[in-house]
Amino acid sequence: MTTGAVRVHRAVGALIAVLTAVLTVLGGAGTASAHGALVSTDPAQNSVVPKQPPAVTLTFGEGVTLPSEALRVFDPAGKRADAGTPEHADGRADTVQVALRGGLADGTYTVAWQVISADSHPVGGAFTFSIGAPSASSVSVEELRGTRTDGLISFLYGTGRAVAYAAFALLAGAAAFVLICWPAGASVRRVQRLLVAGWVGLLGSTVVLMMLRGPYEQGSGIAPSADPAPAHAHVPVDERIYVALAARLLLLAASGVFLVLLVGQLGQSGTDAAGRPRSRSRLGAAGLTLAVGLSATWVVTDHASEGAQVWLALPVTALHLLAMAAWLGGLVTLVAGLRQGLAPAAVERFSLVAFISVTVLVLTGLYRSWREVGSWDALFGTEYGRLLLIKAGCVTLMVGVAWISRSRLARLRTDAEAREGGSARAGLRRSVLTESAVAVVVLVVTTMLTSTPPGRTARADASDPRSPAASAASAAPGRTVTLKIPFDTGGRTANAKGTATMRLVPAKSGGYTVRLQLAGTGGEPADVPEVRLAFTLPARDLGPLQVTLRPDGAGRWSGAARLALAGDWTVWMTVRSSDVDEATSSQRLPIGG
Repeated sequence: MTTGAVRVHRAVGALIAVLTAVLTVLGGAGTASAHGALVSTDPAQNSVVPKQPPAVTLTFGEGVTLPSEALRVFDPAGKRADAGTPEHADGRADTVQVALRGGLADGTYTVAWQVISADSHPVGGAFTFSIGAPSASSVSVEELRGTRTDGLISFLYGTGRAVAYAAFALLAGAAAFVLICWPAGASVRRVQRLLVAGWVGLLGSTVVLMMLRGPYEQGSGIAPSADPAPAHAHVPVDERIYVALAARLLLLAASGVFLVLLVGQLGQSGTDAAGRPRSRSRLGAAGLTLAVGLSATWVVTDHASEGAQVWLALPVTALHLLAMAAWLGGLVTLVAGLRQGLAPAAVERFSLVAFISVTVLVLTGLYRSWREVGSWDALFGTEYGRLLLIKAGCVTLMVGVAWISRSRLARLRTDAEAREGGSARAGLRRSVLTESAVAVVVLVVTTMLTSTPPGRTARADASDPRSPAASAASAAPGRTVTLKIPFDTGGRTANAKGTATMRLVPAKSGGYTVRLQLAGTGGEPADVPEVRLAFTLPARDLGPLQVTLRPDGAGRWSGAARLALAGDWTVWMTVRSSDVDEATSSQRLPIGG
């Protein structure tokens, strides 16, 4: 057995052991956290409160950073109803609260929010509540939903992230190729240019990201606003991302010294007078340390920094990034080397490096996919899952092309082919160029993945009954739908606050059978003297269609509703918990064909 084959078998054995350990951990893994998902609001979304609350409070599934206008409240006329500075309620990092102006009139108020999640990405949304009774509003909730971002800033910031990934891959991969596969390449001008291009690209993109981070978080444009800032405005930033970017700049300064040593020591002669490699072990250790440090500047501010098994996700993600750099950056250096008559032995060494890198990518990618997606439904039904499938397809294509490259390498190693010089080397160069082109797509998709909410989070947001994202349940004709409606009558009795679970079951005679169950804050049945239910279809100016409810036991009510038309219905529920305590809540109910 050849030395190369022995190395491959050893590598495979080690990776199988790693896979076994990973699968063992996966078997006992828990669920991921909400990644900045909005868990609850006070007042509740679409609720009707009898009197003005002193403040609006939002609670998230993790700690969040607050931009200058993290929470804005608009009255029915579109004027600001909030006062003071948004801040964490009671010092809790997972909340944001803003006080309301005194003397607010009855009507529907719109709340718009935007915060920075623990994985450094802005998340935002909007909802409404009413004081006294609902009213018309000049504020469009749909226009305020989602994250406030300037289009140009988002494009430039995303481009900067993509350039940073590509530059890191080029810098780390080219350095690894020289150290492991081709020490003499340090004296080749093309390789030196690749190393410098990677270093300069990563330095420039890091500076650009630091400059754009503030406008990206605030949702502002490049030019400063002409409007004077409110007296209470402040401009906090996500300090972790700035610390990470500053650390990257320091590591790049050290990397510049490393590149000088790499070219100076290996570029003059790959061996010393005795024929031994010149300082490769010390250079290799220094290069690995710098590469791990640079990869950490991404990992600590990415999806790996929050959720299940952070202790494992951080090193696995760093390993994934390093394997990507070794493979993709090495490919680009290989193209340059093939133009310089790179020896087949060096190509064979890179083939082993690429094999190990791809295997690591697959293993770490499987773990990350499980952690961030969590289910087949999320894999095919969320943007994150679909992007992940595209990335997996591109990597599979690259592996296929790499297999072709390996077969051409075998031909290149034969004495006859080496003497004839040509066709196998040209074919190998073409296949490597194809791999490199697909690698560009992989880097772009990777950048998009890092700025997209994980699939597990998207599914959790839609299914968690506490989340406002779950409030707009969707029903199709002929299907049962369940809707959660929070209520709070303001009373002091145990039945004054809780959640109503409404099930609409298709009836044989048409319409729906309504089954309503009220539960208190502790989950116990909430027995109230009266519940009223009505449906409206604003687009058709239809309703309110009153539903006659009859009690079916402790906290349970039932009735019938004839909702024959498709559209965006609104459910209005009035709960009376005592002779004087009563409140009306509402929720959207889209019914489609």
